[in-house]
Amino acid sequence: MTIWVAGEVLVDLIPETNGNRRGVIGGGSANTAKALARLGHQVEFIDGISTDQWGQQAKNELVKDSVGLNFVKYSDKPTCQAIVTLAENGSASYEFVIDGTATFDFQGWLPDAEKHKPQLLHIGTLVTVIEPSASLLHDWALELSEFAPIVFDPNVRPAVISDRNKYVNQVEKWVEIAAVVKASDEDISWLYPEQDLVSVAKKWLELGPQLIVITKGKDGLFAVTSDEVVEVPGVKVDVIDTIGAGDTVGAIVCEAVINNGLDKLSGDTLRSMLNRAAIAAAITCSRKGPIPPTAKELNDAIYS
Repeated sequence: MTIWVAGEVLVDLIPETNGNRRGVIGGGSANTAKALARLGHQVEFIDGISTDQWGQQAKNELVKDSVGLNFVKYSDKPTCQAIVTLAENGSASYEFVIDGTATFDFQGWLPDAEKHKPQLLHIGTLVTVIEPSASLLHDWALELSEFAPIVFDPNVRPAVISDRNKYVNQVEKWVEIAAVVKASDEDISWLYPEQDLVSVAKKWLELGPQLIVITKGKDGLFAVTSDEVVEVPGVKVDVIDTIGAGDTVGAIVCEAVINNGLDKLSGDTLRSMLNRAAIAAAITCSRKGPIPPTAKELNDAIYS
């Protein structure tokens, strides 16, 4: 059986020391799809891919990492661009060129979950909040949730929607149909200013999910269920940049749901997942651009 990952593949335009920008294929969902495939899972990616230079590069990179593209729509519309700014600590912020791109074209072609029966759907980032893709995908995912668990990653980008209340409403619609939510402390701090992270996680649990995972950058990550809060520290690493680190965590969460079953993700099993995610994210941060570890690289790091 197959894991489905729906969302954007785009080009990150990353600044270089010479003042130019280097195009790197990214997008939160594409990064998660690649991370899952590099961990050895069968993955189908669901998005529109352009026939332009960046779209073809995206296609080639996804294929290279063994991501399935049976549910992709190809078109001559351009690829979405993310113009990246890097802070001194390696953290990234983004400006997006979205309108009229192949990346956000989901009209009339989404795959039938009842027919294909995926194991799990991972979805998130901009496609879940930008119309018209957001409503189309929500209706589709709501039907899919009858057949498979949904892992949702809001991956908040205030540059696209500055209206906080509107953004919160969009995110909470997805939280309501998700089995698991993975978010960053920055996501939550922007959506719910001055609110405690655990309190927000518990509020989200009341909306429907069974598990909330919250990343805190170098300070690690924690998980909240109805019965417990489990936290692990970050893994020290020389950070090149943080692009794709949270998406790598999302892949580890999906892997744990598939391998263990959501009902068994508690106690030591949950802590093991979080430790694995912390190490995987650290490996991604040690590389330039969104390059998650392979299963061998991750296991070697865990057991070395």
